[in-house]
Amino acid sequence: MKTFITFVALALILALALFIAVIAGDDGPWYFAWLVGTTMIVLIAAAGAVLLETQSQSGESEF
Repeated sequence: MKTFITFVALALILALALFIAVIAGDDGPWYFAWLVGTTMIVLIAAAGAVLLETQSQSGESEF
């Protein structure tokens, strides 16, 4: 039963993605790049903050 629920959930996600792709039309790649780029910037900033905090806790930071 769990496999079936997972399959249905993924099918719904696919249908939503196709619907958004049809609505976006020729601008779809731009929206995709914007979403991926924004996500990457947020993740890189969070990783940098974690590294800076770790360095400042261990006393190795020059700040």
